[in-house]
Amino acid sequence: MTEILDSTVDPQGACYNIAAVERDTGLSKDTLRVWERRYGFPKPQRDQHDERLYSLPDLEKLRLLRLLIDYGHRPGKIINRSTAELSQLVSARTPDQSPPPEIAAIIELLLQHDVDQFRNALLQALMKQGLLRFVTETVAGLNHWIGEAWLAGRVPVFDEHLYSEHIQNILRNAIIAQPGRGSGPRVLLTSLPGEKHRIGLLMVEAVLTAEGAACVALGTETPIIDIKDAVPAYRVDVVALSFSSAITQTAALSGLAELRTLLPAGVEVWGGGGALARARKAAPGVLLLRSFDDLRYALERWRVEHALR
Repeated sequence: MTEILDSTVDPQGACYNIAAVERDTGLSKDTLRVWERRYGFPKPQRDQHDERLYSLPDLEKLRLLRLLIDYGHRPGKIINRSTAELSQLVSARTPDQSPPPEIAAIIELLLQHDVDQFRNALLQALMKQGLLRFVTETVAGLNHWIGEAWLAGRVPVFDEHLYSEHIQNILRNAIIAQPGRGSGPRVLLTSLPGEKHRIGLLMVEAVLTAEGAACVALGTETPIIDIKDAVPAYRVDVVALSFSSAITQTAALSGLAELRTLLPAGVEVWGGGGALARARKAAPGVLLLRSFDDLRYALERWRVEHALR
């Protein structure tokens, strides 16, 4: 939940520290600092310890900016517009869109705070669809529509947190319940420091597990040097990193390039997630995955190539 600091610091309203803004908007601390230097927004105050403090209007504008960037807008083109203008851009983008009925029904249970029925609906979808379809259709759809509603302020932060916890628990249990230990390739799954979003990693692990791969999951925020050391320890064939749209494309590509230089040539490096959705190319030896279809093609290609050796 968003951390609200002493409201007496800001006579116009409550203040939020940078960690709270990062959690609430999905924008990384590095992104917030870069925007401050490059564009002059946000303009946080400072507390007695010289820590940044953001106002509620700043937070609301940052939510809209994050949503519009997800739609494909460039920060430099929209960051100096007013909150009202940004709201109009959002409204112009979304009026005719609505989730599919099956997704809408699950979201409605979440908004009604019917926790038991919400969880039951997710489990029923999993049993009906199987793990692969559940991830690529239901979870992917819920992530999209709940994410948009949250960033636009239509879903409270606590509902988004409850959704995240339930999805993570269900995916973990479903992965554990998959039969067998998996065959090649052995895929190490993690994210780099600063990337806290866990659902994307679990979704990739679920797809790979359903397709029979062997996964080594390290969780989030693993330093590059530790990833390097883990590769021989776990006899890894592929390292797959997830980058949400809270991370800048430049940072994601840079991290992948650095990791590539540290690993043996025979170990593949894959990268995916919202931060890389519009990336045109990566460093040599790095494979960009923009969809679950790309992930499955990469898996099949690895198996074909290694079957021929």
